[in-house]
Amino acid sequence: METKRAIIVGATSGIGYATTMLLISKGWTVGIAGRKEDVLISMKKQHPGIIAIQRIDITSDDATAYLMQLIEKTGGMDLYIHSSGIGFQNMSLDADKELSTISTNVTGLTRMINFVFKYFCNHPNKKGLIAVISSIAGTKGLGVAPAYSASKRYINTYLESLTQLCTIRNIKNIHILDIRPGFVNTPLLRDSQYPMQLDVNFVAKKIIRAIENRNSITTIDWRYRIIVFLWKLIPRCIWVKMKIHI
Repeated sequence: METKRAIIVGATSGIGYATTMLLISKGWTVGIAGRKEDVLISMKKQHPGIIAIQRIDITSDDATAYLMQLIEKTGGMDLYIHSSGIGFQNMSLDADKELSTISTNVTGLTRMINFVFKYFCNHPNKKGLIAVISSIAGTKGLGVAPAYSASKRYINTYLESLTQLCTIRNIKNIHILDIRPGFVNTPLLRDSQYPMQLDVNFVAKKIIRAIENRNSITTIDWRYRIIVFLWKLIPRCIWVKMKIHI
């Protein structure tokens, strides 16, 4: 059976790491990227011949050149998983935090997904999967995290637009997945008091299932599906008057 090859950006911790380990257990060859080179090297040593590595900072202009190097090291790409993102509670509107969030979650993501989309377009005989870890935070504007929730809304809309673009251009070989977890127990939320935190390995299993089933949109866990449903029912004029603290 032909080896399946995945590229995971943001693989050195949290959801990206857990998903990497699960794909390896299922027989995938995986190319992993992140900014922590020491972690990348350690992961490769633990799984020689299965993992290829490349340090990539998605906020840098040269990120896609390094991504192409990683694809070549991995021997190709059937699946791209984007798990790279940051977020802050920022009710004081610290400008550096807002701009850093946009640089990573919007500009960096667009840079990488644009490249991957074109890569699969240039390989029309290869079925390509693009899976992005977004968030339920894109459902509504959250006053405690303005740039973060806005960036996640951008991701949701961008992926929807690319899916429609596939229809417009009659692109048959690309399938795009928008995966929306709630709070996940990862280093990003360590020592926090966020409610309903999901186990990261549980989330990774749900991600793999969404990939296998080609689910265009996946909100992970039934409790968050209920929350999102209820959020969508709240009119904007009421929502903006609600004092929501997370």
